[in-house]
This record gives sequence, structure tokens and C-alpha cells, in this order.
Amino acid sequence: MKGRSILLDHLGGQEAAALMVDGRLEDFLIDDPEKARVGAIYRAICDRPLKGQGGMMVRLPDGESGFLRQGKGLKPGQALLVQVTGQAEDGKAVPVTQRVLFKSRYAIVTPGAPGLNISRQITDEETRGFLRVLAEDMMPEEGAGLILRSSCAAADEDAIAEDIAAMRDLAAAVLNDADGSEPEALTEGDGPHVFAWREWTAPATVETHSGCFEEQGVLDALERLQVAVVTLGDADMWVEATRALVTVDVNTRGDTSPAAALKANLAAARALPRELRLRGLGGQVVVDFAPMSKAHRRQLEQSLRATFKADPIETSLVGWTAMGLFEMQRKRERLPSSALLRKLL
Repeated sequence: MKGRSILLDHLGGQEAAALMVDGRLEDFLIDDPEKARVGAIYRAICDRPLKGQGGMMVRLPDGESGFLRQGKGLKPGQALLVQVTGQAEDGKAVPVTQRVLFKSRYAIVTPGAPGLNISRQITDEETRGFLRVLAEDMMPEEGAGLILRSSCAAADEDAIAEDIAAMRDLAAAVLNDADGSEPEALTEGDGPHVFAWREWTAPATVETHSGCFEEQGVLDALERLQVAVVTLGDADMWVEATRALVTVDVNTRGDTSPAAALKANLAAARALPRELRLRGLGGQVVVDFAPMSKAHRRQLEQSLRATFKADPIETSLVGWTAMGLFEMQRKRERLPSSALLRKLL
């Protein structure tokens, strides 16, 4: 099936969303009621500083603990607003930040960071001028800042204005509720359906009826994610998660020629962001590419930079180790999907 399709359905009673491009699963989101959603905002209470790390452990609702990386100037017992920035491994604190953002499809309101900014992807000067006038009319002169996203380029004026107003008013309500002596959830974060509406903004058909996952082949694609091996034409890539890191092994099967190795490695570079995204894997990623000449490394690195630049999840490409492995650090924005899918499929 050609084109882009956004499918909103449920798996095992849990909300889920899938993005299909030309019949292939490109992105998948599923809710886990046992985990805090990325983007949820809490009133947290400072618990104890982490000496030597500069961080602060904070108390969250329901007995959860959070880890704030920058804790300078904070004192135990102090209340503060924090936002969940990623998924915590079992037994670890939830990563949070004090840099709270109120994000929607067209607008991002930034308390504590005044200023009006328009996405650089919008290059038409007339459109930029129109958006700046609209932003100035909708936002107060002082206080929170505003970012207008690239999706504004093709949006209706009323829809943009409604989005700005909704995020502006939500920010004001949350900031007014920041003080208190006990942890409290102030927003729950966006579920998969709202996230899909917010982030998957390119033109697409949208299916919302029950059973659309099965009809469009999403369930079959999810089944394939349960195995580690990924077929790359005449080569293979194995993606496996351990407690410490994610390991990726690329091999050319029986062909050991230099041309086969480079071809397999370039195919792996193109496929890797999608496979990590669909599997919900992050943290330290170590790739053992098929043996190739060092002269080919620059070409491979260029391919990696291009593919990860287009990926929505922040990934830092660290480089080669002395043993010829390639390291990267990927933000933990998603839950590892394997264990949850095994329960639901």
C-alpha cells in the first residue's frame, strides 16, 4: 500500500498508534499504565542531593523517585516543577528536568525562556511575518516564550491560534499550582494517539476504527520485532538489548569480500534508526559492523549522520573504539517494546 497512513487502535486494552509508509511500519507507540509518560509534569519535592554528581533525587507522586541532573542551589524539602524526559529502567529513578515545555502540534510554550521563535524550516518570508504577528497578538509581552513549529506552514490560522491559546492557558494553570508540600501530578503527558496527532504532521490518511492494526499489517510487523535478526538483503543485522547496553552485529553471511561488507554496513546504517525506534531501545548502543577497510569508515559515518539526523529521537554518534566498534548514545524516550508486546500479542 503506497503513501502514509496513521493508525490509531488498541492492543490488549492499551492505547497504541502506528505510522505506516508504503506498507512498512515506520513508527509505533504503545501506552504502559505502569510507567510515567514522557512529558508528564509533576510538582516534585527535593529529597537528597547526589554528592559528586551535582544532581538531586526528588520525590514524585505514588512513591516514585526522580533524578534531576542539575541540582545546584536546591535544598531538601523544596518544591519545584519537573517534567519527565525519558523512560527509566526497572529499579531506577525517573529522569526529570526543570526545563518544562508545553508542546502541541503547532506551538511550544516555554516558561522561563521569553521570546518568540519560528521554525527555521519555514523559509517563506511572508509566512514567517504572518506567524510573528499572530504570536505577538497571542502571547503576553513578558513571561513565557513561544516556539511555532514547522507544521504551522500549512496550517489554518484559527487552528494555530487555538493551539497557542491552549498551551498558554495550560502553562499558566500549571505554574499557578507549583507551590505545595507534597508531590502531585499536574499533567499526565500525551498518550500514543495525541502524540501521533502532535508529531506525525506530514500528510497521511488516518484510520481510527478497531481492528485497523490487523487489517493494515501492523500486527505482523510487530511479530517480526520479537526476533533479534533483521534481514538486509544479502546480509543480516542482529539487534539485542542487555542490561548495560544495546548490541548490534552486522554480518555478510558467507560473502567476505570488501564490497559485500561495505554494502551490508551501509544497509545497516540506513535501517538502524528505524529498528531502534520500533524496539524502543536507547542508552549506550555498540555496533559491530562487518569487517571493512578503514578507508570506508568515512562513507559509513556520513550515512549514519544522515539517517540519525532524520530520526526524531536524539542520538549522539560517539565514534570508533580501539577494537573497531562504533559507539552511540541514544536518549531513552521509549519503553522497550519486546516485553510489553509479548504480553499483548
